[in-house]
Amino acid sequence: MSGFVITRRMLMQVAATLPAAGLLTGFDDTAWAQSSGKTLTLAIPNSPNTLDPINAVLQDPMVINQCIFENLVEYDVDGVLRPQLARALPEISADKLTYTFDLRDDVQFQNGQPMTSEDVKYSFESMLDKKRNAARRVIFEKIARVETDGPHRVHVILSEPYAPWLNFLTKYMGIWPAGSRERYGDDYFKMKPVGIGTGPGIFEEWRPNQSVTLKRNPNYWDKSLPKWERLVVKFVPEDATRTAYLLARQADIIGAPAPRDFASLSKRSGLAGEVRSTFGGWSTLMMNNAKPPFDDINVRRAVNWAIDRQKLAQYAFFGMVDPCTLPAPRQAWWYDAEADGSIGYDPEKAKGFLAQSKHATDAAFEMTLPATPYLLDLKDAAVAIQSQLQAVGIRCTLKMTEPLVALGQAKKGELQALLMNLTSPGEPTYLLGQNFTENQPYSKVSGYAAPEIADLLKQAYAENDQAALKPIYAKILKKIADDCPYAWLGFLNAANLWRGNVTDFRVNQGITMDVRSVGLKA
Repeated sequence: MSGFVITRRMLMQVAATLPAAGLLTGFDDTAWAQSSGKTLTLAIPNSPNTLDPINAVLQDPMVINQCIFENLVEYDVDGVLRPQLARALPEISADKLTYTFDLRDDVQFQNGQPMTSEDVKYSFESMLDKKRNAARRVIFEKIARVETDGPHRVHVILSEPYAPWLNFLTKYMGIWPAGSRERYGDDYFKMKPVGIGTGPGIFEEWRPNQSVTLKRNPNYWDKSLPKWERLVVKFVPEDATRTAYLLARQADIIGAPAPRDFASLSKRSGLAGEVRSTFGGWSTLMMNNAKPPFDDINVRRAVNWAIDRQKLAQYAFFGMVDPCTLPAPRQAWWYDAEADGSIGYDPEKAKGFLAQSKHATDAAFEMTLPATPYLLDLKDAAVAIQSQLQAVGIRCTLKMTEPLVALGQAKKGELQALLMNLTSPGEPTYLLGQNFTENQPYSKVSGYAAPEIADLLKQAYAENDQAALKPIYAKILKKIADDCPYAWLGFLNAANLWRGNVTDFRVNQGITMDVRSVGLKA
């Protein structure tokens, strides 16, 4: 970051001597201006790979996409599905194939063009166009077609029942003007999407690896929003540096606060912080079942029984992760106590499983992890896991790589194991399908595809009732507990720190910050 590095000792000195005037001198005044007036400034760890929602990968920079583009419906910060560009949640046909949306009639794009049903139809069709090769196409491919019914009504028709598709709109889709992809090209959506969204923020500038700036949309359909004139999102990989920005008033809100410092900082005068549970954030060791030593189920079982998740939660994550052994947090409605209890911490049991494997004397692997924290720093956890595995006879070396690079390698099946935080829209099918069924984005990460899980997920897609879904998920969790394709550490909590003059900010259970209604007191 312009050659400027803040050490942990420097950070503690800053914390002890506030106010920290002049801490960040030497920065370009425009790119790193002190937050003031009606400019809301965020500091997050990761830069976006794109501003186009259909290809976005990392969750924290999606705060930018979601200020530019909007959807028919969205999840709010409490995980409640609500209408956005639609007037109400959709009517669903008895056969669960047709979803009818009545659109707001007061929405216009940032270029002044009114939004109509033709734009909605075009947006879905352009995303689903195979020639475009959109990263998120796979989660919407059960949309057979979209039909217009007047200027403000659309029918989305599915090829088979698929209830989760509504959940995926918030993060992975948007509405843009009909013909805009052909007119401007996909690079325009990726790098400088001026005027083509309906959201409260109009793209103004992207300084690679530094910041993105949006300006207030004066014609936004919700006349009370946004409360800021400009939104500046800074990309600051180092935990200590993000904290220093907050303390020095160079940022109003920061993402992914350092777990070890969160409790003390959130109690400081002039600062506030909150931690909220999420239903959609895995912290997991993704083992490639197609590569040794994880091609042996007993090695995978040994890894699962060797990890002390309670200690990791307490000493590596400082309460930022709720420990679990399977992809179901205890507070979720799909949690199954019997399946969760079938895996635990028992080093002797881990040694027994290892002894039964074909890699009993040579079990070793390389664990890749993000060099830049993605949602939560995993370095302390990686070192602890390395030690716990060593204690049962499994050798592990650590390799740090940038998150996007690591994910790219893993998706090609190149890695033995990836320690990673993954997020979903807060419902169970998304990550299960993405990781453990064939021809999905993470199929080669896991090297594991169980027909039984695919069949059970298909049953789940056709149901909306939790009572009917719960036994289906119980069977999925039991299968995962038996096969141990991954080793789950726990479910992420969402956390932020912010300055005391920030108003109406709430931590989003969907992890990505929602700042449309956030303001600043003078």
